[in-house]
Amino acid sequence: MAEKVPKIKFNNGQEFPVFGLGTWKSKPGEVTQAVKDAFDIGYRHIDCAHVYGNEPEIGEAIKGKIADGTVKREDIYITSKLWNTMHRPDLVEPALRKTLSDLGLKYLDLYLMHWPFALKEEDALFPVDASGKTVFSEVDYLDTWKALEEVVKKGLTKSIGISNFNKKQVDRLWENSTIKPVTNQIEVHPYLNQKKLIAHCQAKGITITAYSPLGSPDRPWAKPGDSQLLEDPKIQAIAKKYGKTPAQVVIKYGIQRKLIVIPKSVNKSRIQQNFDIWDFALSADDIGHLDSFDCNGRICPYTDAYDHKDHPFIRDEY
Repeated sequence: MAEKVPKIKFNNGQEFPVFGLGTWKSKPGEVTQAVKDAFDIGYRHIDCAHVYGNEPEIGEAIKGKIADGTVKREDIYITSKLWNTMHRPDLVEPALRKTLSDLGLKYLDLYLMHWPFALKEEDALFPVDASGKTVFSEVDYLDTWKALEEVVKKGLTKSIGISNFNKKQVDRLWENSTIKPVTNQIEVHPYLNQKKLIAHCQAKGITITAYSPLGSPDRPWAKPGDSQLLEDPKIQAIAKKYGKTPAQVVIKYGIQRKLIVIPKSVNKSRIQQNFDIWDFALSADDIGHLDSFDCNGRICPYTDAYDHKDHPFIRDEY
């Protein structure tokens, strides 16, 4: 079943599946079984991050599924991310080694800088002062990137990339790097289609990984009455037309835009449903219709860091 999933070629020649399992908000008690189920179903790409707090449990699933012969290490693709409190260059390699230890791996396939802005080092993951205000660091993401280039040279990760970078930040990094980022992982779904940023990155040979492709219905800060992407009658109508679920439609929307898409679930039937997207294609008209739903509907704005000079969402057009 894994052979159903197409691969995309990165600008460094590495290939990567265009579909994977997201693990943000997957509780430690649930994520081990979810990853095992995903491997059984045919997933080969798992998207992780230190800040998610569940990498040891994901590591248990990887170890178990390699041990029982379901997968081989060389056939799976594991992504993780450097957290904002670890941007100082001397902290980058130790942070990656911690993730490798937690996951039980000798190398990653892809390591991303989770956000372009740095937070106070050697503190809580979300450092705050006495008044509860987020405490920043002034480390420049270019210096962090140089340290990421070094962990590639040491064989600790095959590829490196970025996440949540805007156009200016992508360009500045591109112009000041030896090893180019292979992907920019950003929020993408019909309410935030990111057409300009996607086109800009793809023109440089940077792939886009779409996080929260289902609109993150379980986001912790959702309020009663907030719009829910999968409950949109227009998306439900498209799903009915194809005999598919709304989730399958919005996942396919990303895949057909040449994105890597990483829907999250810990429910086995939904993990299976999200995978069952290889037997249909959306028409060009329906892709255009889904594009038209864009309302700048960002659900992951990281408002606590708006005052940081490197916050990506308020200082550039896209």
